[in-house]
Amino acid sequence: MKIYIASSWRNIDQPVVVLTLRGAGHDVYDFRNPYPGNKGFHWSEIDPDWQKWNPTQYREALDHPIAVDGYLTDFKAMEWANICVLLLPCGRSAHLEAGYFIGVGKPLHILILSQCEPELMYKMATRIHTTTSELVRYLEER
Repeated sequence: MKIYIASSWRNIDQPVVVLTLRGAGHDVYDFRNPYPGNKGFHWSEIDPDWQKWNPTQYREALDHPIAVDGYLTDFKAMEWANICVLLLPCGRSAHLEAGYFIGVGKPLHILILSQCEPELMYKMATRIHTTTSELVRYLEER
């Protein structure tokens, strides 16, 4: 199975989930290490003071070559993947990525490993898992 994990840089479980799914024999896209020599997209590569941007600066930064490359790298991986795992907690980008998978008819699995705020629209997901082993078992049965 080709898996796209949508999550957050702040999610401490993301590296372990990547390794666990790979250990179970799946091809897994890791946005933190998309390919050898690439450590993933960071706004700070464009501007170390990115957190101080106004809305116009943010909009313009989306067209910066580094941002375009980061976007295309992730988007091509989304097209490549058979399924998406939305690993909570995560932010806006991950939720847009999850919406893409639902929109194109690819399965979305949500993995909740710690307490999170309930969200009604998570009913769109193919399945919600509460442990990585539960997700692995489910994927093995497919």
